[in-house]
Order: sequence, then C-alpha cells, then structure tokens
Amino acid sequence: MLGAISLFTLAPLLAVVVLALSPANAPTLPHALPDSLTFDNVVRIFDVGEFPQWLFNSFVYSAVSVVVILLTASMAAYALARKRFPGRNVLLWSIVATLMVPMQATLIPTFILISRMNGVNTLWGLIVPTLANAQAVFLIRQFVRELPDEIFDAARIDGAGEWRTFTRIVLPLIRPVLATLAIFVFLWHWNDLLWPLIVGQTDEARTLTVGLATLNTETVSTANIMAAALVSFVPCLVVFVLLQRHIVASITSSGVKG
Repeated sequence: MLGAISLFTLAPLLAVVVLALSPANAPTLPHALPDSLTFDNVVRIFDVGEFPQWLFNSFVYSAVSVVVILLTASMAAYALARKRFPGRNVLLWSIVATLMVPMQATLIPTFILISRMNGVNTLWGLIVPTLANAQAVFLIRQFVRELPDEIFDAARIDGAGEWRTFTRIVLPLIRPVLATLAIFVFLWHWNDLLWPLIVGQTDEARTLTVGLATLNTETVSTANIMAAALVSFVPCLVVFVLLQRHIVASITSSGVKG
C-alpha cells in the first residue's frame, strides 16, 4: 500500500524525467514511452535565452539569503532567549505579529522603496527585502531557550564573552534547527516567483522560476522545458540530501529539555 502511494506521489517527477530525456522525435506521454533516453535536451536548454544567467541568479538569491537569514536570525534569537533587557517580550511578540501580515500587503511599498534606491533589475534589490525572517527568529529562539542553563554558567566561569558563547557554544548546539531552516529557506527562495517577477524586469535579471515561466512552447519544445524543470530540481535535491539528516535530529532534540 505504501509502495503504491509512493509511486503515485513520484509519478509527476518520473514523467518530467522521461519527457526531459526523450529524443526530439519520440512520442510524448501518455501516448507511448520513448525507446531510448538522451541528455541532448538538458545540454540544449543551456543555449535557450539566458538560462545560465537565470540559474546563477537563483543560486545567488537562495544561497545569500540562507547565509544572512540564519546568521541574523540566530543572533536575534540568542538575545531574545538568553538576555534580559527592557521590552524584550514586546519586541518578541512584535516580531511574531509580523507573521500575520501577508507578503502581498507590503509588496507595493517594498517595490516603491527598492525602485527609488535603483534596486530594480539588480541582485541586491532582489535579495535585501527578503532577509528579515520572523519565523526563523521565533523557531531558533524556542530552540535556544531549551538549552541547559548550566552550559551558559560554565561559559561565564571560563571567562567566555557573549560573542564567544554564541559562536563556540550556541551555534554548534543549534546546528540541527539551522540545517532544517536552511532547507526551507533555500527551497522558498529557489521556488519564489512573485517577488523576482516584479523586481527582475529584464531577461538578464530574472531568476530560474521566472525564466521558465516566460518560455514559450511555440518556440521551445516541451522536452526542452521539461529539461529546464529537471535542471532546476537538481539543486533542491542536493540541498535536501545533504541536510535532511538534521531534520530528524532537530525533531528529537526539540523534545529534550536540559
């Protein structure tokens, strides 16, 4: 039963793989399966439009966002979880409250601001507005709050300052939740369509998702479009395979209290 469900779930992906690797003159699904498979479509798609540039833009957009979001969110979470200062709870719940504001509500003001700063059709204009991530701050804060107090007491006795405590103690201990967030942040940015569609108005400034959406089936074959979709899937698969073991560690660790 589980095998049948798994096969049903993987059917769309298998169809994309078969269509992407089918010869140009092969019958298309669901009429028949091709007699042979070839990587010609995958090679050919790199000559369509600005595909290599789209791929590069998507990688920079996703990778830079992951690094900056995890770094800033972890520092903010550490302060909110372990430091006592006036207005801490107000600041925390103000951050959490922003989760109730849909992105579409701030889309126009954000675009106007980026446009006035000459950020349209630039990578920094694409990246900067997405770097504030309240969900990441909240999740990491919950994780840091559960760390044993004895660890921080021992660090103070050894003379460790705040930065050393954060980099040498906190970051290694919260690695599971950071890896889990890295997967979700990378996938969200890699598959993001709306904001890149608005900011990237030239062919060279588009991300891969926007570029694929602009491909015309009248000038580009279905096999080439499926090959492009297959190429766009590979980085997501690599990131997930490299970090997926930390998801289990994050789930098990979150249920253990010092």
